[in-house]
Amino acid sequence: MSKKVLYTLEYPVRSSPGILYDFLSSASALQEWFADKVDDRDGIYTFGWNGTDEKAEVLEREDNKHIRYRWLNGPKDEYFEFKIEKSEVTNQTILIITDFAEKKDIKDQTQLWEYQVKDLFHRIGS
Repeated sequence: MSKKVLYTLEYPVRSSPGILYDFLSSASALQEWFADKVDDRDGIYTFGWNGTDEKAEVLEREDNKHIRYRWLNGPKDEYFEFKIEKSEVTNQTILIITDFAEKKDIKDQTQLWEYQVKDLFHRIGS
């Protein structure tokens, strides 16, 4: 099995960091765009898609700045992260997504993220 590589995606978003962070960190808001069903118990999130559940733990979080998750059934050194930054030039909010995928799958994974981010932006009115 080939080792997965880290990749990063950036999206400008018309939203305050506080509203965006809520959609990236609260179970009820994640359920609106990221998964069919989301539960959060003691920092362990259960994400459900088409009857299949995957669990992730929160590794790091800083309100309105970033949240990093790790799939419990995945390698210890892999994660996915949502980071919120402000452009110093335009003062625009930037959503930065960091994830891991096999090199041959990065294009497909990027398309999946773009589909999900489009849904997220629709939900927050961006």
